[in-house]
Amino acid sequence: MNYKTLIGLEIHVELSTDSKMFCSCKNEFGLAPNTAVCPICLGHPGALPVMNKKAVEYATMAGLAFNCDIHQSFKMDRKKYFYPDLTKGYQITQQDEPLCTGGYIEIKDGDETKKIRLERIHIEEDTGKSIHNEEGSTLMDYNRAGVPLIEIVSKPDMSSGDQARQFLTNLRETLRFLDISDVKMEQGSLRCDVNINIFAEDGSFKTAISEIKNLNSFKAVEKAIEYEEKRHRQMADKGETGYKETRRWDDASSSTIPMRKKESGNDYRFSVEGDIPRTILKDDFIEQVKSKLPELPHEKMKRFIEDYKLPEYDSDILSRSIALSNYFEKSAKLTNDPVLTSNWLLSDVLRRVNEAEIEFEDVKMSSENFSKLLILVKEKKINNNTGKKVLRKLFEENFEPEEYVKENGLIQLNDDGLLEEIVDKVLSENPQSIEDIKNGKDRAFGFLVGQCMKASKGKGNPQRFNELIREKI
Repeated sequence: MNYKTLIGLEIHVELSTDSKMFCSCKNEFGLAPNTAVCPICLGHPGALPVMNKKAVEYATMAGLAFNCDIHQSFKMDRKKYFYPDLTKGYQITQQDEPLCTGGYIEIKDGDETKKIRLERIHIEEDTGKSIHNEEGSTLMDYNRAGVPLIEIVSKPDMSSGDQARQFLTNLRETLRFLDISDVKMEQGSLRCDVNINIFAEDGSFKTAISEIKNLNSFKAVEKAIEYEEKRHRQMADKGETGYKETRRWDDASSSTIPMRKKESGNDYRFSVEGDIPRTILKDDFIEQVKSKLPELPHEKMKRFIEDYKLPEYDSDILSRSIALSNYFEKSAKLTNDPVLTSNWLLSDVLRRVNEAEIEFEDVKMSSENFSKLLILVKEKKINNNTGKKVLRKLFEENFEPEEYVKENGLIQLNDDGLLEEIVDKVLSENPQSIEDIKNGKDRAFGFLVGQCMKASKGKGNPQRFNELIREKI
């Protein structure tokens, strides 16, 4: 039987406002535990919440960027449940009137573009954080309680771990472009839950939905989906539907582990948040938010093609990350050569970024020093191979390239007299290669140039070596 996989994601994103959602407490990661709290975010009796206008602005900005419908009239609700990280005994959120509905995020599906639809984006407050110590005790830090969140819920339009990873990557980079969240999974400012099941193409069978939690990286999301898809297919082959449950991803075993069954629906006893009046967003508020929208990735890609004459593929890669795109534009301006800059960034620099397993914004090499290195290559003060060797060191240490090249004797030899001496010596030592070239074996040119480069200790001009060898033969 043929099965299809359905995957939907629920993403919580902390907004980078100065203060919390309903009080003036500082919204900052890494503060000493329980130092950014007050009667409002701790839920003391009689404390009244006040809506953070900047958080509503940021949420609206996200909705516009993701092509959503913005609802200019909305209310807040109380989601009631007991848990130690929820001091009030309820969470202020939105149930049936989310700020944003609809919308989509585009991903690549082979050579095609696929739209992953969004169900909604709603505003809510975060909960406190449980800290489990070595003694087996659980401590509570309420600094995070009340931090403004948006929850982004997708439709089950994804069918693989790769598509989910693409979706999350595009979502995160768009939020970075908007500058409304630092979206760091390791700090909890971006958190993702996966819902997955499979169904028979003829509609005769489907497995129960599994919700996967404890996913701390995009790689973990992809691996968890691959594991669950395989597990669901094994159940289906046995005729088992399974049951609705929550599972957690375990990195150590690369598997999902059962947490709890969902035998009945959650009864959160939603009610209107009576302390916060209905909010009306006026037309001029929406227009002001629209005017603050930055150039988004798809717009930047089109501009790179038109203004810098870059290929579509290169422009697409460069525009996906705000850190990379800004670095490219700064460097291209300094080198006055966007094509050379793009080529080096997309090949050598991104390879080093991937090998180091870091984000581009964590690259130590400044755009100024990177540009100076490219100018040295462009002006033939060093050859291409030397430039790549210097780049490896520059990527790790970030120094002044021209001074380094001079101090280490790496300036390219361009003196025709010296180059000709080297060529004559190499030709005299390799008569067989000369004979090979005369017999049409052009590969021997590469060998001779290599010997010349070796004799010049890598400092010769390879292009000029090639020209002199051809002239003499």
